[in-house]
Amino acid sequence: MIIYNVTTNIHESVHDQWMIWMQHKHIPEILATGKFTAARLVRVLIEEEMGGVTYSAQYTTDSKETLEKYYQEDAPGFREEGTKLFGDKMLAFRTELEVISEH
Repeated sequence: MIIYNVTTNIHESVHDQWMIWMQHKHIPEILATGKFTAARLVRVLIEEEMGGVTYSAQYTTDSKETLEKYYQEDAPGFREEGTKLFGDKMLAFRTELEVISEH
């Protein structure tokens, strides 16, 4: 199992708009691609020197191959929409995680 993790720092001035977009549009649309089985949005409990609020969106998929298909077929449009809506008020980086065991 693979977790596609997107960590995002969002500026306070667009925080509420971003949160609504994430929960009611962005995450549901990513799940609708059929490439992920679950999603979780969590707040990162650290204070950034640059300000803003940091979140981690975690999407679960079955394999690296499925994630690669997402990158090729879907990711560019989703990234473009986020940039268009929030510009430099949103800073994101992505991490791929492999689940070794669950207890």
